[in-house]
Amino acid sequence: MTSVLHTEGLGKKYGRRWALSDCDLDIPAGHVVGLVGPNGAGKTTLLHLAAGLLSPTAGAISVLGGVPGDGPAQLAKVGFVAQDTPTYAGLTVAEHLRLGARLNPRWDDALARDRLARLGLDPDRRAGKMSGGQRAQLALTLGIAKRPDLLILDEPVAALDPLARREFMQGLMEAAAEHELSVLFSSHLISDLERACDYLIVLVDSRVRVAGEVEELLSTHHRLTGARRDPDRLPAGQHVVAASHTDRQTTLTIRTDAPIHDPSWTVSQVGLEDLVLAYMSTRAHDRSARPALEVQR
Repeated sequence: MTSVLHTEGLGKKYGRRWALSDCDLDIPAGHVVGLVGPNGAGKTTLLHLAAGLLSPTAGAISVLGGVPGDGPAQLAKVGFVAQDTPTYAGLTVAEHLRLGARLNPRWDDALARDRLARLGLDPDRRAGKMSGGQRAQLALTLGIAKRPDLLILDEPVAALDPLARREFMQGLMEAAAEHELSVLFSSHLISDLERACDYLIVLVDSRVRVAGEVEELLSTHHRLTGARRDPDRLPAGQHVVAASHTDRQTTLTIRTDAPIHDPSWTVSQVGLEDLVLAYMSTRAHDRSARPALEVQR
């Protein structure tokens, strides 16, 4: 199966600063992929590279087997919705659809009109007169009606209220299932990741810290709690992601494929929020000797 996104040693440098470095990913098609990390981690840079809006400084990237942005055929395969869910304030909803039809060879006008009707968006209403949630739904409709194989969204719900955010994410999940879309979206909100994604990428300090199917990641990460001790004394194969200590107690988040037999530890599963925060809470130099985990089928 062709990877929806494949990178090898991918890097992007602005002046002397690497916004993305040594990025190795191989994401199979058919997933809703959540991309998460702190501000400045490289999320937008990675998405812009995938959309063909930027060129790499180092390494290689392919999207759906082709070079991002390389000609009309490749551009037609990828839909992109930027962080501010861009629409034209002076254009009506209907005019947006006509523009979409002119610019996109795969355009599905019936899909767009049906979706907007279900959302109750007036075709004659100008985008500048719409709420933030309505503009976001219009932008998502334009991206879906393009009929891409991959839909990329950069923080699509960052400015929306909780209800509009929930409606947007619900619409995204329905579209991904109905039209067999691969989706790659960034978000700061763990609730969005839990609700929508089945594949996760965590970026920290411009590097991939963990990537894989959510179900497998959760099954291979554990929290250990016990009497205070040195984490370096764990058995081989138990990789420490994060550690905290009190005078008497040690709490570790670890990753391992093997059973944990040491009875001195209390072992519990981690949730998605715990997993993400564990990787985000430890800076790159603290884990330089530990390989990033990539779990794939």
